[in-house]
Amino acid sequence: MKKSRKILAVLLTVVLGATMALATGCGSSSGSKDNSWNYIKKRGKLIIGLDDTFAPMGFRDKNNKIVGFDIDLAKQVGKELGIKVEFKPIDWDAKEAELKSKKIDCIWNGLSATPGRQKSMSLSHKYMKNRILIMSSDKSLKIKNASQLKKIKLGTQAGSSALEAIQKDKHYDEFKDNVKTYDDYNAALLDMKAGRIDAVAIDEVYAIYNNKSKTKLYESPYNFGADYYAVGFRKGDKALTKKVNTAIGKAVKNGSAAKISKKWFGKNMTIDEGYSK
Repeated sequence: MKKSRKILAVLLTVVLGATMALATGCGSSSGSKDNSWNYIKKRGKLIIGLDDTFAPMGFRDKNNKIVGFDIDLAKQVGKELGIKVEFKPIDWDAKEAELKSKKIDCIWNGLSATPGRQKSMSLSHKYMKNRILIMSSDKSLKIKNASQLKKIKLGTQAGSSALEAIQKDKHYDEFKDNVKTYDDYNAALLDMKAGRIDAVAIDEVYAIYNNKSKTKLYESPYNFGADYYAVGFRKGDKALTKKVNTAIGKAVKNGSAAKISKKWFGKNMTIDEGYSK
């Protein structure tokens, strides 16, 4: 009986060891090798998820072609890495689910490097500084402090960094009932034009482009602070993050990124935070 138990124990040990080895070989263990860059390199294509209404970072022009600052920068990175880039419009409010399900390889479209995203994703270095502004089509509306937000209707995009910034405002509980979210900034602006809301909380980059090409918006003195853009990858895709980081860094340092920025904004809004290290 003792001999049988001993043989059984040995067999179980062998089977368990083989199972663990197989799991490691398949990349399912915590110590598995990061093949994220090799996978992209072998496929020859990086699939980028974006909100195709977020001008001027990534949007559709009058010919329905996807264009924008991030589009041009991503193409520059693809050229540097020797791979193609494919742009896939997604529901911005479900962007992290799209990334985790591997329908896309990264999120690159004015993605703010928030603390929450730093925990849930592998982020590139920050490459652009932005601010979350309060803008209105009414020139006389000037929000000077948070207490005034209790008296107006404020719109913004669902799932956006602007909404996160609003919710982090220390006075949020005082005006939260006046905040309305939309599928995208365009819908919020149309509602403001129709008089259903008074102002929008919006990315500075969007406001700059809007004022160059559409109806002028007026900035209030009060805003929701600074915001920085980065590229978001799956948490374990460190190798891919590093490769893209290096390529963005070259574009920042050799002036290519600044040239793209001037094309879309009329000035250089890129930053070199971390790329020179």
